Amino acid sequence: MLVASIIGWTLQSRLRQQQNPSDKSLKLVANLVSRVNAWWVMIAVFAVAFLAGKIGTIILFTFISYFALREFITLTPTRPGDHRTLFLAFFLLIPLHYYLIVIEWYALFSILIPVYAFLLMPCIAVLAQDTEYFLERAAKIQWGVMICIYCISHAPALLLLPITNFAGQNALLLFYFMLIVQLSDVLQYVFGNLFGKTKLAPLVSPNKTLEGLVGGGASTILIGAAMWWITPFTPLQSAGMAMIIVTMGFLGGLVMSAIKRSIGAKDWGNMIQGHGGMMDKMDSVSFAAPVFFHLTRYFFTP
Repeated sequence: MLVASIIGWTLQSRLRQQQNPSDKSLKLVANLVSRVNAWWVMIAVFAVAFLAGKIGTIILFTFISYFALREFITLTPTRPGDHRTLFLAFFLLIPLHYYLIVIEWYALFSILIPVYAFLLMPCIAVLAQDTEYFLERAAKIQWGVMICIYCISHAPALLLLPITNFAGQNALLLFYFMLIVQLSDVLQYVFGNLFGKTKLAPLVSPNKTLEGLVGGGASTILIGAAMWWITPFTPLQSAGMAMIIVTMGFLGGLVMSAIKRSIGAKDWGNMIQGHGGMMDKMDSVSFAAPVFFHLTRYFFTP
């Protein structure tokens, strides 16, 4: 982050010295600086949460899910008949689901939303007797709850895993996961701006390029392998896990971008300057976290 801040400051200084800098250069540097500044704020927030321990971290992710779901529902309009369902999702389901992580009740954590909430939410909505676009509305709410609550919650759920020969160090594994998934986004952005020419899905996400994916992904995997010592993995296993995180994070970003494009939105919100909304930062996490969690649970717990 210090290196990124120095680069941003240097680029800004050089542009000020130029008489007629191009609009593209000004926009690119301004975007880079705003992203770096926003990252400093996010690092401070995560640092406080980690220092506060397990409860502080879980509370942080509880609010992350709340703001992410609010953005999702805001961009996918609902009707008055959905209000009771949404009230229960925000004020009962979110705190209950994260409370299950606090008390380490994995069995109920794993089925509360995909089984019980999935079935009960449309049952509550149907009592309002509003049948207009009922399937579409029910699907939107179920998707929002799955992505913004269930999937994202698998990141802090790493804290409850009884990993062999790793007792008391699960916070490091969460740090590793968040580092890899966010670093992948940053490095893909950097490599894409520096070398990107081949668009991967221009109609879905115009800024994603093959060069960005390969360069940023490979760099992140190497960093993941080098960080093996804070994980229960060997260097090779750590590289493999990083590759899975990078792949799922990239696909998650594409899927969530497709949803935004389908409803005519550029960003999920404007909560984080330079990054858009909360969901714009959690799209990769939402797809990578469940896969990383269950691979770790299957291969590295008794």
